[in-house]
Amino acid sequence: MASRKAARGKASSKQNQRSSSNVFSMFEQSQIQEFKEAFGCIDQNRDGIISKQDLKETFMQLGKLNTSDEELEEMLKEGKGPMNFTVFLSLFGEKLNGSDPEETILNAFKLFDPQGTGHVKKDEFKRLLMTQADKFSADEVEQMFAVTPIDVAGNIDYKSLCYIITHGDEKEEA
Repeated sequence: MASRKAARGKASSKQNQRSSSNVFSMFEQSQIQEFKEAFGCIDQNRDGIISKQDLKETFMQLGKLNTSDEELEEMLKEGKGPMNFTVFLSLFGEKLNGSDPEETILNAFKLFDPQGTGHVKKDEFKRLLMTQADKFSADEVEQMFAVTPIDVAGNIDYKSLCYIITHGDEKEEA
């Protein structure tokens, strides 16, 4: 799962650097179709652009009658331009494919490194991943370990792993 998140985070940052038309490569065709349907429901006047009035009418249909113009304008500002389907899809790509900031991930690892060595034991980390919170499968753990810096003593360099999660793995680019 972490390797999937690392790959997603890497893909997300690469897509942000490319033209917005590459946003379509971030999703499966079925997902794009679902986003098109959602876009069509929000684009009340069917002009291909989501406007403040489109959002207001959509919220009213959903029973939220007191949405302020300021709230609607803030939503539209996230698109940094007219909210056509490509911009709409890009916003979802950024929201869905982002990862936590590197500092947040480092702080989480530091909880398992009371001596501050910059390392956690691979076996203990594997046990935690497979038994706590969003439990990883054995396959997901092995996928993650394939891109994880592990020394001969079985220690994970979590600072390097955090970098991979937030910036991508250079080995994957080859």
